[in-house]
Amino acid sequence: MTTRNDIGFSSAGLRRLREVLARHVESKRIPGLVALVSRGEETHVEAIGTMRHDGGPPMSRDTIFRMASVSKPVTMAAAMVLLDECRLRLDDPVDPWLPELADRRVLRRPDGPLDDTVPARRPITVRDLLTSTFGLGVDFALLDAPIRAAIFERTDYGVASGPAPHPDEWMRRLGELPLSYQPGERWQYDLSNEVVGVLVSRVAGRSLEAFLRERVLDPLGMKDTAFHVPADKIDRLPPLYGPDPGTGEFLVWDEAAGGRTSRPPAFQGGGGGLVSTVDDYHAYFRMLLNHGVHGGERILSRPAVELMTTNRLTLGQQAARDAMYRDFVHLSSGQGLHGGWGFGMAVRTHRGDHASVGQFGWDGGTGTTAYADPAEGLTGILLTQVGMSTFDSIHLIHDFWTTLYQAIDS
Repeated sequence: MTTRNDIGFSSAGLRRLREVLARHVESKRIPGLVALVSRGEETHVEAIGTMRHDGGPPMSRDTIFRMASVSKPVTMAAAMVLLDECRLRLDDPVDPWLPELADRRVLRRPDGPLDDTVPARRPITVRDLLTSTFGLGVDFALLDAPIRAAIFERTDYGVASGPAPHPDEWMRRLGELPLSYQPGERWQYDLSNEVVGVLVSRVAGRSLEAFLRERVLDPLGMKDTAFHVPADKIDRLPPLYGPDPGTGEFLVWDEAAGGRTSRPPAFQGGGGGLVSTVDDYHAYFRMLLNHGVHGGERILSRPAVELMTTNRLTLGQQAARDAMYRDFVHLSSGQGLHGGWGFGMAVRTHRGDHASVGQFGWDGGTGTTAYADPAEGLTGILLTQVGMSTFDSIHLIHDFWTTLYQAIDS
């Protein structure tokens, strides 16, 4: 018979969690990982493996990781502060702050030529940006469309294409494009979060990082969360690997010392630019579970947290999002199949696996995942240095969540 320990998990369940995580590392496909699980007031951390694929320093609780798209739930908090203070209003047009997005043209057909457009029926609003429905973004149904190639050319800056330009130049390039869909019509991934970061910076009158640090990161004690890793912490950052899909060889996407993450970026990407640790993210998600309060200090209003962490999509928007992820093969292991979307994060609207309805959070292409579950009072965070160029980190993430939930004892 399993016995319950003092953190609401069974001892046998926690052993199984460690065994499953260790099995992935022992497979030699995941060099190392750090996992944090908590329930109630207690926390359990596993740091397994090494920072480099060929050895090197061991993973530790304070190892810093590139969060990729798991940045979205945290950077969105800066916009929620501005909403709480009435410096932004959900249904106001963004034109005064983002004139590059005024007077939009919209493609007559989303997969059609870029010069075949009609006028937008209405301006883009703050709500459109926060819900990822402003009319542009990653759309798995349009991967071969002219608009996707144009978006990639002007705004999508990655390992191969180099760093993004200054936000003003980035917005100028974005403003050259028509929208794929009318504002508010369809959920599309990622791009809106980058625009939200620019919006926050312009409304706040300072950089996204400066405002986020003052109002969210510092009050939560998130001392290792930033848009780059300074020299005095660089030894805590592992390389980022993208295994070759054919051979499994560990290819370095970004080195630590001297790599892109070691320098302050010109463009602070709200959609995927943060670095952080398991404890920093634990503080943030616990604040959300505590309805916006941390250590007696209110960071966000309770209604702001509820807006972020409950489904904001209409039935039509949600159906389109479900179809996008269901039909996209490499996400077939379950990533993205949550049903709903709040502000900057997924929200489960149906029970499709072990997780409860209402669980919120997101996954990152660098092999990261972070969610909280209000029904269980549970938080889980798993960070690795292996990008999703193969199924290895996806399978690890899937097994992490399965074994975390099976460990619940009551």
